[in-house]
Amino acid sequence: MTTENQNFDEFYGYAFEDLVLGMSAAYGHTVTDADILLFAGVSGDTNPVHLNDELASASMFKGRIAHGMLSASYISTVFGTKLPGPGCIYLSQTLKFKAPVKVGDTVIARVTVKELMPEKRKAKFDTVCTVGGKVVLEGEADIMVPARD
Repeated sequence: MTTENQNFDEFYGYAFEDLVLGMSAAYGHTVTDADILLFAGVSGDTNPVHLNDELASASMFKGRIAHGMLSASYISTVFGTKLPGPGCIYLSQTLKFKAPVKVGDTVIARVTVKELMPEKRKAKFDTVCTVGGKVVLEGEADIMVPARD
């Protein structure tokens, strides 16, 4: 095997052929004030419910909350780094936001293989984010996974 091929092979995570129904992986992150500020800058979402303590305290959440898409981004972290891992292509994602996430909350993002479509090298995953065991976000994702060939 040439060095070029070896480096290419090392880039990829699981091959499609390695996936099995029920296979699961997770990533956890404790949300900080800096995470919210940086996400606001990158996304352009400067809604005061995320950034302004005074205005957010008068909201239905009684304080600032993290962007829903910040929590959703942790799902992408699992796909890109763990399951299927590097080399996969994110095709689609549905999301239902169930509860707010606040500074100091530890978000656990988990993905689970739900369906395999060999003819398209696609996998459907259940996706969920929890805080303290409570679901804050759930959905489904379609991922294209590299084949071994």
